[in-house]
Amino acid sequence: MANKVILITGALTGIGRAVALAFAREANAQIVVSGRREQDGKQLAREIRALGAEAEFIYADVRNEDDVRNLIDKAVERFGRLDVAVNNAGTEGSPGPIVNQTEDSYRSTFDTNVLGTILSLKHELRVMSTQGRGSIITISSTFGHRPFAGASIYVASKHAIEGLTLSVSLEAAAFDVRVNVVAPGPIQTGMLDRFVGGSEENKAGLASTVPLKRVGTVEEVASTVLFLASDGASFITGSVLSVDGGVSSA
Repeated sequence: MANKVILITGALTGIGRAVALAFAREANAQIVVSGRREQDGKQLAREIRALGAEAEFIYADVRNEDDVRNLIDKAVERFGRLDVAVNNAGTEGSPGPIVNQTEDSYRSTFDTNVLGTILSLKHELRVMSTQGRGSIITISSTFGHRPFAGASIYVASKHAIEGLTLSVSLEAAAFDVRVNVVAPGPIQTGMLDRFVGGSEENKAGLASTVPLKRVGTVEEVASTVLFLASDGASFITGSVLSVDGGVSSA
C-alpha cells in the first residue's frame, strides 16, 4: 500500500476509524479522512500522522453534492491523485416496525446511505476514470443481502447500496477501476450497541446466532478492506465480501 492515496468517508468512528488507522500503519500511505465533526476529524488526522502516515481531514456531508465534489477535488489537490476510496458513511436511521416508520425516517436513512454512496461513487469515478486506475470499496452490511425484522428501511438502503455498487463496478471496469463491497455482520461498534438497545444480553443473543459464536471486531473489517484495496486483489471487482462470521451462509 506504499505511497497510495486513500480517502475514507464516515471515518471518525467505528469501522471507518479502524480502516483509517489500519491504512496509517502501511508505509508511506497518504490518507484523507472525512466526516461532519471537525474537531474529531482533526484529532484523527493527528493520530494518523503519529503513526507515520500523511493525513488530512476534510469536512463533508455526503448528502450534499457540493460537499462531495469539494472533498474529492481537495483530496486530489492535496495529494495529486486518488488511488483508493472507502465509502463508509452511513446511518442505521430509526429501527422499528414498518408501521412506525415515516417519510422523515426514510429520507434520513436513504439520503445518507444511498444518495451519499451515489454521490461518492460519481465523483470518485470522475477522477479515477481519468487516471485509468483505482479501487473503490463500499461498506454495506449482511443486511444488504438478507432480511431483518424491525430494520426494514435500513435493510432496504443496504440492498440498494449493494445493487448500486455492483452496477457501477461494470461501468468502472472499462477504466481499470475496481469496485467492490465489504458486508460486515454484527461488529462491535456503537451502531451495534444501539441496535441491541445497549443490552449485553441482547448482544449475547445476537452473537449466538453467528456460526462463529461471537461478534466481529472493527479491525477484522479493516483488514478485509486493506486486502481489497491492495494489488493482491487486482483481479477482484464486482464482488461482495462478507465479514460476518458465517451469517450469510447460515
